[in-house]
Amino acid sequence: MLPYKSLIQVDRNTPVTLHIQVCNSFIVLITNGTLQPSDVLPSSRMLAELIGINRNTVKLAYEELISQGWAESVERKGVFVLSGLPIQPKIKLPETNKNSRSQEAFIWTNQFENSVPGDNFQHTVLTIDDGFPDVRLAPIDPLMREYRSLSRKFFGKNFLKYGSSRGSEHLRHSISNYLSNTRGLVVPVEDMLITKGSQMGIYLAAQLLLQPADYIAVGTSNYCFADDTFRYSGANLLRIPVDGNGMDVNYLEDILKHKKIRAVYTIPHHHFPTTVTMSMERRLKLLNLAKEYRFAVIEDDYDFDFHYDNKPYLPLASIDHNHNVIYIGSISKTFAPALRVGFMTGPPAFIEAASSLRQLIDKQGDTLLEEAFAVMYDNGEMERHFRKSLKIYKQRRNLFCQLLKSDFEGIIEFKVPEGGLGVWSNFDQSIDLIKMSENALKKGLYIGNGNFYKNESFSTNALRMGFASMEENEMTAALGILKTILR
Repeated sequence: MLPYKSLIQVDRNTPVTLHIQVCNSFIVLITNGTLQPSDVLPSSRMLAELIGINRNTVKLAYEELISQGWAESVERKGVFVLSGLPIQPKIKLPETNKNSRSQEAFIWTNQFENSVPGDNFQHTVLTIDDGFPDVRLAPIDPLMREYRSLSRKFFGKNFLKYGSSRGSEHLRHSISNYLSNTRGLVVPVEDMLITKGSQMGIYLAAQLLLQPADYIAVGTSNYCFADDTFRYSGANLLRIPVDGNGMDVNYLEDILKHKKIRAVYTIPHHHFPTTVTMSMERRLKLLNLAKEYRFAVIEDDYDFDFHYDNKPYLPLASIDHNHNVIYIGSISKTFAPALRVGFMTGPPAFIEAASSLRQLIDKQGDTLLEEAFAVMYDNGEMERHFRKSLKIYKQRRNLFCQLLKSDFEGIIEFKVPEGGLGVWSNFDQSIDLIKMSENALKKGLYIGNGNFYKNESFSTNALRMGFASMEENEMTAALGILKTILR
């Protein structure tokens, strides 16, 4: 007889009834080949004694097995595994080596073996991230209040039904007004798509624009998840140098003379990761090239709202009169990263196609959350949050840069960023960033190791150091630990 005492375990602390637990255990034994068709099951009395439950419970489990078609009762002989079931080979434990593909149950294509995994910042360790907002500043209580209020109202129940794949019309209208007031960008409501953050917008644009073997121009230093998205579409990346004035458009022009490209991906405002801003001269030339050579410009404007020292440049989309620009923005990057709300605008037919594609990935977003954000825009709560955050982040930037200058001279080189939430920090070549990151974690500080910013053309000994998410005491403590390690 099989060792049922160890094979069938019951847990009295779960909501699943005991007889269903026993029934499910037998199903597993049948499907993994331990029990074969026509095998006899132990008597109800014997099994009850072995696993320490009531005999009637075992009887109920057997009745359930029979009713589901896994077993049959033979008068005066007992309960047997159903004789008509197909014979199951006994399952062998798979190899634990993740690089071994020979043992996998089915054939599939993995294009992500070399992808850099995203960091998990939902821990409580003191952290220097690469430039995220302080979620403690976000007006979550007013947002949740509007969310609950909408859910209780009669008309709010409609938001629990399927809606438009373009997202809440109310939110699209509110963001349209906000873009017009802050960036001079006039966007009809029907030409806007609400996304799950800017990353979804990048993915949708890539899938619609790029075919295998197409070329897309990106910065030598660039947002690596955008690079991975374009590679996933089958496209080839053309690296364009990025200097203190942003992407080198003259270099791009030389390439265009002998190579056809489908799109340019650019972050003209606070380039990732270096934080530089593209000059107006280059912006205008890029738009002229897009018109002449008929390529799309994917403009990722993830943190327009945080600019400290002067009025920010208008986005490319605001001065694009030929409809070459696909404009992508995010509420997540300015409010709270885990609240996945972003937007994308572009030519009407393109947005219509993107909406159709979005339905295949994710039918729609969280309409109630989108409606709650719309109310927050309409009643001025979002604008108040941006004003308050901008003031606090500027103070934190100044303190952070002051500490870097005084405590890390000769170790870290940087320029005070005009905007954004992080400082691009170049470390002395003698410093091993991987070991630095490991040693910092041992002392209670999480800081990246720089690998996230590297690619086949860019391998500077540098990383972005975010200041916005740390209060003054946290900043002092974090940089104090880093100073101890590096000194």
